[in-house]
Amino acid sequence: MTTTVQGLDELKALAGKDLGHTDWLEVTQRRVDTFAEATDDHQWIHVDPDRAASGPFGTTIAHGYLTLALLIPLMSELLVVSGVRMSLNYGLEKVRFPAPVPVGAKIRLAGRVASVEDVAGNGVQLTVDFTVEIEGTEKPACVARGIYRHYA
Repeated sequence: MTTTVQGLDELKALAGKDLGHTDWLEVTQRRVDTFAEATDDHQWIHVDPDRAASGPFGTTIAHGYLTLALLIPLMSELLVVSGVRMSLNYGLEKVRFPAPVPVGAKIRLAGRVASVEDVAGNGVQLTVDFTVEIEGTEKPACVARGIYRHYA
């Protein structure tokens, strides 16, 4: 379920709130290959299903940075901020990739608002703790703290 807020005051009220989970998203070989093309990262564990079948994971796996990049569309399922002049990704902290994402697996994003603080320029900084979960697996694919700025 998407949380929708209007303006900075409603955004500030989210401090400490759980944003829930997104829907499951299947990570396909096509998506992995497209990411490999965009980033010039053609390591065989990502793009060579035949070789990867006998590799350490038994199949191709998503790039860690692909998993991280999927925070962008998945975050839009968790939170929509309207009534602001501008929003931007400010950065990430504490990024880790505890488990690989096998091609064909489904992932989803869980988020919790760690803090919301005022920043110069009539804005707020929203810090969100993320966990990218893999369906049927206890260990997460990615844990990270995302930092966003919103300006009125």
